[in-house]
Amino acid sequence: MGGGARELAGYLAALAGWVAALAAAVLPQWRQSSYAGDAIITAVGLHEGLWMSCAAQSTGQVQCRLHDSLLSLEVHIQTCRALMVISLLLGFFGIIVSVVGMKCTKVGEEDPVTKSRIAVAGGVLFVLSGLCTLAAVSLYATQVTYEFFRESTIPINARYEFGSALFLGWGAASLSMLGGSLLCCSCPAKERRGQQYHRQPQPSTAREYV
Repeated sequence: MGGGARELAGYLAALAGWVAALAAAVLPQWRQSSYAGDAIITAVGLHEGLWMSCAAQSTGQVQCRLHDSLLSLEVHIQTCRALMVISLLLGFFGIIVSVVGMKCTKVGEEDPVTKSRIAVAGGVLFVLSGLCTLAAVSLYATQVTYEFFRESTIPINARYEFGSALFLGWGAASLSMLGGSLLCCSCPAKERRGQQYHRQPQPSTAREYV
């Protein structure tokens, strides 16, 4: 795979990861009510996310309520909120920076060494964005696991399990880090050596005929 094709593939993967991270941050299905145990399944399914909690009726009606106070939220929710916001900001700047540094764009093509460095910087931003998403999703999943197996959570049907947004977040983190790693493969040093090689003056042969 050529350098330009590799950068384009990395950019598309990272962009898809950023969109998936945005969807995961907005969705309320970070955890959902569990139906484990012998109790009768209720007609109401509960979902909770970083910004709201929802109750889905068996008739298909869904009612959602935003979290009222930031200070009243649990620490892990506040931490996950901050990590997801940082992740989205890093990914947004990575999208802009990578477009400038990719070989397939015309911006700054007169200086390919600096252009490659900009592409590497965009890749680093995408990798950091993926790490923040991974940290947020894993932290929330750890808390859900701890509360599920905590003996004081009674009855068992009052416990929560992993929601679909967690799996979407893990996928988003993987795509962002994969795409950022591909963008980081642009090596300015190789291009610099190539430029120096091509710029070497050719020896003049005019004196041979004098």
